[in-house]
Amino acid sequence: MKAEQLTQKLESLANPEIAAKSQRFFKTGKGDYGEGDRFLGIRVPILRQQARGFQQMSLTQVLRCLKSAYHEERLCALLILVRKFESGDETLRERVFRHYLDNTRYINNWDLVDSSAYQIVGAYLLTRERAILYELARSDSLWERRIAMIATYRFIKNQQYDDALAIAELLMLDQQDLIHKAVGWMIREVGNRDRNRAQQFLKPTYQAMPRTMLRYAIEKFPEPLRQIYLKGEI
Repeated sequence: MKAEQLTQKLESLANPEIAAKSQRFFKTGKGDYGEGDRFLGIRVPILRQQARGFQQMSLTQVLRCLKSAYHEERLCALLILVRKFESGDETLRERVFRHYLDNTRYINNWDLVDSSAYQIVGAYLLTRERAILYELARSDSLWERRIAMIATYRFIKNQQYDDALAIAELLMLDQQDLIHKAVGWMIREVGNRDRNRAQQFLKPTYQAMPRTMLRYAIEKFPEPLRQIYLKGEI
């Protein structure tokens, strides 16, 4: 299988009406986080179907698709990488992980990060040393910082909260709304499993948090407790 085959297949599935809506939804205007991104107009379930069909494509060919100008082709490439990682042996998993980190400049929108970071980066680091996440969290790249935060979802799912909360603290005062949402989301996921641990983190930090981050973090708290946080009465 060649990259050109996937490109041609996706082009045949393009829908200009959906593409126009996606251009607006993903904030592609000048100065927006997705400035200049281009869309074919293909829904995610269809991309997942194509990823299954092209899973046997070589890593070299998949990486060519990851460099596409089109958002959906990059997403499909990432979905293929996730499938390769999940079905591969340790050698293949390491290769996928390394290539992923070498190509973060193409993982350049929130859905691309969220569809792949915890499934590849988080999964690979689950039983390994995690210093690379702290490097990513300090990156100038919005997307690398989001990768660092979302990767910890895999740890959270395995009741490992330390790195998620440490990276949340590093990103607490980030200027980007997409980081506020990611941090709040991961704190919420900790709280879904261990509310006491989440509250221990929130008590000294919640008043300094951006409001969006706090709202995401406490979204699943009982309403009376949520209101106490929102009113600053802890």
